[in-house]
Amino acid sequence: MAKLTKRFIDKLEPPSKNPGKDLVLWDDDITGFGIRVKPSGVKSYIIQYRDGRQSCRMTLGRHGVLTPEEARKQARIELGNVAKGGNPARDRKEDREASNMREFADDYMERHATPNKRPGPAREDRSMLDRIVLPKLGPRKVKDVTRRDIESLLLSLKDTPYQANRVRALLSKMFSLAVGWRWRADNPVMGIPKFQEHKRDRWLRNEELARLRDALDKSPNQRAANVVRLLLLTGARRSEVMTATWDQFDFERGVWTKPAHTTKQKRIEHVPLSSQAMALLGVMREKADKENPYVFPGNAPDKPLSDIKKFWSDIRTKAKLGDVRLHDLRHTYASHLVSAGESLAIVGRLLGHTQPQTTQRYAHLADDPLRAATDKFGTTLDSI
Repeated sequence: MAKLTKRFIDKLEPPSKNPGKDLVLWDDDITGFGIRVKPSGVKSYIIQYRDGRQSCRMTLGRHGVLTPEEARKQARIELGNVAKGGNPARDRKEDREASNMREFADDYMERHATPNKRPGPAREDRSMLDRIVLPKLGPRKVKDVTRRDIESLLLSLKDTPYQANRVRALLSKMFSLAVGWRWRADNPVMGIPKFQEHKRDRWLRNEELARLRDALDKSPNQRAANVVRLLLLTGARRSEVMTATWDQFDFERGVWTKPAHTTKQKRIEHVPLSSQAMALLGVMREKADKENPYVFPGNAPDKPLSDIKKFWSDIRTKAKLGDVRLHDLRHTYASHLVSAGESLAIVGRLLGHTQPQTTQRYAHLADDPLRAATDKFGTTLDSI
């Protein structure tokens, strides 16, 4: 036992009586606080305590890096935690072994996204993680990420509220899983409000559709052009069209049966197709490789076509469509049907909507049929 002062510790030498062994001296002021001198001459402050019947020892830091006063203060804190039932050595080991956000992202993709999501949404999750989340949070331990960290990340995306909300939803799901896996006790995303989104209301007018049709007809890449044509004729989602297989189409009844794993709602959908859509599919089937199950086969064997972004960018430029996205073709299909007088319920069924309010965004386009109906009474009055 000794008073561990700087002067005392500076004079300590490795033991000469037991070469190759550590020299350990304990402080006479704080029980369990000491100094260890290695045969190499390295001196480190330590604490020793019991966890049940087990004796535990933990290094606080090197002499020179820590002063005796700093080490003594840290020892009091750690030994105080022991008195409350803690085990600082075990906690430090667990902290050292805890997963960081990069490891968490890989685990999330392997255990949740890939087996439970369609390929497109799973790729979008991976992209958001790699582009947005991991550059800011990658090295952080999962258990150490705070609500403020999440808020800062989302605030950096405030100019793109739709994307910010997608990132928020992704992180909320991930941390919900982390709670279930007992990697942390809470979900730091809970309570963070969403950004207000202004739904995009872009659809192609007749003159734009004519320019798009001409650009598609002149394209040398008719495989990709047919993807766009089928998107327009069915209002289907891009992933549904590009992963479609021939066995999903009943040519006698004119029905497309979408398997549950391909639809957003994860349920089987039976969608009647127009004669124009069936004619397009008929021509494509005549030219198709009968050994390949995909309507739009990819370049790799046994894989569907995965991407037409570059093709769409070129076509959009040639057709002078500005900022029109592929997904806007779905809005175009719905908008023209509503404008032509079809009910929102019918349009919602064709689009695969399960909630009426999802289709309600097209309600304002029904003004023309309503105006035509009310004009009939106006005409009646004029004729009296």
